[in-house]
Amino acid sequence: MMEESEKTMSVHVTGRVRRVALGSVIAAAAALLVACSTVERSRTLGNPAIPAQALAAQVCSNCHGLDGNSVSPNFPRLAGQPAVYLTAQLKGFRGQNRSDPAGFEYMWGLSRHLTDEQIDGLATYYAGQQPRANSAADPQLIEKGRALFETGVPDKNIPPCAACHGAEAQGNESFPRLADQHADYIVKQLLVFQRTDQRPGGGVMKTIAHDLTAENIVAVAAFLQSFHFR
Repeated sequence: MMEESEKTMSVHVTGRVRRVALGSVIAAAAALLVACSTVERSRTLGNPAIPAQALAAQVCSNCHGLDGNSVSPNFPRLAGQPAVYLTAQLKGFRGQNRSDPAGFEYMWGLSRHLTDEQIDGLATYYAGQQPRANSAADPQLIEKGRALFETGVPDKNIPPCAACHGAEAQGNESFPRLADQHADYIVKQLLVFQRTDQRPGGGVMKTIAHDLTAENIVAVAAFLQSFHFR
């Protein structure tokens, strides 16, 4: 009788422990859902109340990194980009004016519900992030790219990149920061300017890129990836 009683008690205790454990799991899950539903942790892109910094942390960071220093060359580095330039690009995506593949595949859907205030906030956030040095390329390729960046190609009337993007490739309100940018991304964008009309806001770059050779493009991209300016 004692053994049977002990077995019954054990079953009740085990069941109670399981119920307590299950209750803890449910409570934790509920707390997580509550946390994710707050505006500071939300991933909702259609809510104008979500602050820009929350969007940067919860959504944009998946591709561009929390501080805008993306690791993958598929996604541009945003840290230190001029705020006015970023605002213009985000509005270009939202209005579906930029149709380059990397843009419409990712950014059309992500940006379509952003408010002007959120866009301005995102631009300000990334402009204030500290750019980090990128990996260096082949030294000989870097020097060829440096010559293009500093002097252009005079016999083809191609101006130096520094004339618009700054002596340190830091960019300005109309032109992006190119220092530390991924070489692969720069190559892709230069080819977009050279061969397509998918970036209608880049008329100046379309003219400049028209006569660049494949070697020119690869070299200047390698130099800019390796060129770190704080």
